[in-house]
Amino acid sequence: MQPQTPAPGATRVLLFTGKGGVGKTTASAATAAAAAARGSKTLVLSTDPAHSLADAFGTPLTGSPTELDTGLYALQVDTQAAFEQSWRDVQGYLLGLLERAGVDALQAEELTVLPGAEEVLALLELTRQVTTGPWDLVVVDCAPTGETLRLLALPEALSWYVQRVFPAQRRALRAVRPLLSRVSGPAVPRDDLFDAVERLHRELLQVRAVLTAPTTSVRVVLTPEAVVVAEARRTLTSLALYGYRVDALIANRVFPAGSSEPFLAGWAHAQAEQLARVRADVGELPVLESPYRACEPVGLPALTELGQALHGGADPAGGASEAQLVQVERTTDGFALSLALPLAQREDLQLSRSGDELVVTVAGHRRVLALPSALRRCVVAGAVLADGRLRVRFEPDPALWMQR
Repeated sequence: MQPQTPAPGATRVLLFTGKGGVGKTTASAATAAAAAARGSKTLVLSTDPAHSLADAFGTPLTGSPTELDTGLYALQVDTQAAFEQSWRDVQGYLLGLLERAGVDALQAEELTVLPGAEEVLALLELTRQVTTGPWDLVVVDCAPTGETLRLLALPEALSWYVQRVFPAQRRALRAVRPLLSRVSGPAVPRDDLFDAVERLHRELLQVRAVLTAPTTSVRVVLTPEAVVVAEARRTLTSLALYGYRVDALIANRVFPAGSSEPFLAGWAHAQAEQLARVRADVGELPVLESPYRACEPVGLPALTELGQALHGGADPAGGASEAQLVQVERTTDGFALSLALPLAQREDLQLSRSGDELVVTVAGHRRVLALPSALRRCVVAGAVLADGRLRVRFEPDPALWMQR
């Protein structure tokens, strides 16, 4: 089964992720090339610091879209320039602190480059291209799974901090800044530092809006091996937890069946068993296969051929879905909030209520869900995990239900 073709009029966004080494850069580049060959004006960019996208196409890339073929463009985000623009005020404050503490200027410069900054700034560039660019399709070669999950959780996590903790800290600091300045001097954060954090917060909210739009989805790339498949299963659960839709899996480097060579026949049999388990687990979610090839697909002609073979003549940009990952419905005795958690295991799930928020943790990944007004005036009556969804029951709290 192939993904469905999206409705025209909105930029389609495809994010490719997977365990390191499974071939996600090749899959993303091949998909972009095949989509452009069908007439879609396509941009492919990378959030992976490894910068493998230029290697896949066999051509240098810059911080501006480079035309590789008719309708196909590629971009390597200039993270240094973007970092200096978006994080200049914060970095300046941190540099002042370190230099005041006697840290060498060169070391201080290195210490103020935040971990994950390249990936964050690449997502900001993605948002800019989606909201202002001329593209029908934007394909994103993401970092390996672990880094991508942390990155995709960042916009909502920072939003929680800025909305709840940040204002109180800023008000308190404004009240005592004159006194602290006499004691600490430049160590006291200025208003422009807070403005920079709030600006980043607004930008990340835009990122979140783009990534959770109905026209955006994720494709998880794997190889049919037990360890890789196990990580892919966890990735599907975690992506759903954070509110991201997956529209397909791509099984890469699949050995052909029917070989008379025992080594190849053994691999083909083992991979077939893994693929059968994957398909049984994911139900109707498409699993696209890319066979092992005689040589590595490098360069535009090879990638275009690979992309066309991978999608079997269907639209590579298909799969957009408006399915709601979080739903709230009225029940006979209250309300129910349901959250898609495909392949989640009950023993890996933790659920708690914290004020007006529901905290859901699955296998170490946590999401804080702000409850709608009606549910804030309810108590949690129970929860059940079944058929790939967590369903939490809420009953009205008599002490609060009449309050608005």
